Amino acid sequence: MLSKPTISLIASLAQKKYRDQHKLFVAEGQKLVAELRARMKPHAIYVTNSEADGELISEAEMKKISFLKTPSEVLGVFHIPPSEKSVAPSENELTLALDGVQDPGNLGTIIRLCDWFGIDTLVCSPHTADCYNPKVVQATMGAIAHVRVVYADLPDFLQKAKTKNIPVYGTFLEGKNIYSEQLSPAGVVVMGSEGQGISPEVEKCVTHKLYIPSFAANRSSESLNVATAAAIACSEFRREWKIES
Repeated sequence: MLSKPTISLIASLAQKKYRDQHKLFVAEGQKLVAELRARMKPHAIYVTNSEADGELISEAEMKKISFLKTPSEVLGVFHIPPSEKSVAPSENELTLALDGVQDPGNLGTIIRLCDWFGIDTLVCSPHTADCYNPKVVQATMGAIAHVRVVYADLPDFLQKAKTKNIPVYGTFLEGKNIYSEQLSPAGVVVMGSEGQGISPEVEKCVTHKLYIPSFAANRSSESLNVATAAAIACSEFRREWKIES
């Protein structure tokens, strides 16, 4: 039986300040919890199925601690890995950077994209959504355990990249057509926030401006969803990268 302090603790993890305070986050669903459990340290695992591996609780108790409209049979509370105080741009890898992406669903999808396209590091500005937000974690489908997410001063990180002659790409409403531009297999690709795009401070650090053209005769949308744009950008960069099988 769950104690009131335990229920209160788990419920508090919906808010970033309590996730930071307790260094814990929540994941729900058998597949997601199993994926995280294989790579991250669990604080507690709660289950409503007696055949599952975890502390058995009632469905009524699960409803009290679940963040989902329809609670799953499995909920895991995991330790947040120690945060990295600094990150160095890599001359040999493709890195994705986010400048103020706020929507949890978009961030979770982008983390999942990084995992799919073999991008090990995602650098986020401090104004980007928290990667351990329950909605973000659910949207990653387990990719949060595979991708290194670092929050850093983005202009400082990009300036370091420029100093090393690492190309810094950014997606804008103007620039060179991403489908015809020769792209580097290594570098940094910056995606802007949903409403404002790439900030002026970060734009100063971009060495290559790209845009994704619309093929609609009568275009009704001004821009693409940031997660959709990130998927196109990652696909185009990897398309030119020959992988030896």
